[in-house]
Amino acid sequence: MGCIDRPNCNSLRRSRITFMPSPAASASSSAAAVSESQQERSSSLTGDSFIRPNLRKLSAYQPILPFEVLSTRLARKPEDIIKLDANENPYGPPPEVFEALGSMRFPYIYPDPESRRLRAALANDSGIEAEYILAGCGADELIDLIMRCVLEPGEKILDCPPTFTMYEFDAAVNGALVVKVPRKADFSLDVVQISDVVEREKGSIIDDKVLLELLDLPLLVVLDEFSGTESKMSWVKKFENRTSSERAALAGLRVGRAKQSYNVSAAELAACKALENPIYLEDVNVFLVQEREGHFKILKEVPFLNPYPSYSNFILCEVTSGRDAKKLKNKNIKCYIK
Repeated sequence: MGCIDRPNCNSLRRSRITFMPSPAASASSSAAAVSESQQERSSSLTGDSFIRPNLRKLSAYQPILPFEVLSTRLARKPEDIIKLDANENPYGPPPEVFEALGSMRFPYIYPDPESRRLRAALANDSGIEAEYILAGCGADELIDLIMRCVLEPGEKILDCPPTFTMYEFDAAVNGALVVKVPRKADFSLDVVQISDVVEREKGSIIDDKVLLELLDLPLLVVLDEFSGTESKMSWVKKFENRTSSERAALAGLRVGRAKQSYNVSAAELAACKALENPIYLEDVNVFLVQEREGHFKILKEVPFLNPYPSYSNFILCEVTSGRDAKKLKNKNIKCYIK
């Protein structure tokens, strides 16, 4: 239906015609517009279109090459390769673990979603009550879980490189922004800079004084502990707010403590068995420390390496004299040492 706006004898304005489509015509026109829009959208859709924008921007995480891949590339048996680049326990778990995994009675039944048996074993091992312990599929899952629980998209985390790359990666996955405060030359934390950042908006450890300063800041402090260092587990009760994969040599089964239901399954059984043999675990820890100290002395003699003291089961070295660290690593791989 059309409507004519007739001229007014007292004005000089021109006639204006306004078209008012009937309901049927309007619906037809609207449907055509929607259909055309849908066609345009469909033609531009790809698999990436369904992925969250912040995830599309992520660089792929570069995992450590597993034994199977290295074995194939080097044409060597896995047992002939000395693999030291993933913070794994090279001695393996106690024999009881293999026996337990081979005799699982109910692999077809969902395990305890609360991991009561494992948490009780960890409580007995650590001296802290089970209600303070959360079992997870390795530290990676626990880091992601903590971030999902406390971070809103666009909020910020503090990262102090060089450090575990999963902190920055998981922050990006959860839509958080990463504020980096590099470590000092000796790889200790720069508490002054951290404090400034908070006010504005390796194998090293943190000494008690620095940790207390951090706990005074409005931060959620999460400690990723390694066996062989003085644990701060008892501090959990004092300050509201460790992982055991490497200690029990269960990195491949992904056992951590800080969750999706049924997330550790067979790993729970393995961890419980490993903790039943504390003498073996302590002996392995002694061996690791002895080997670490022995290797440290050897590395000190290499003219182009500057090794840093370590409290973990690996040694960080600065490559000096203009040598290429990556080429040096690849050369070591060819010697079946990684």
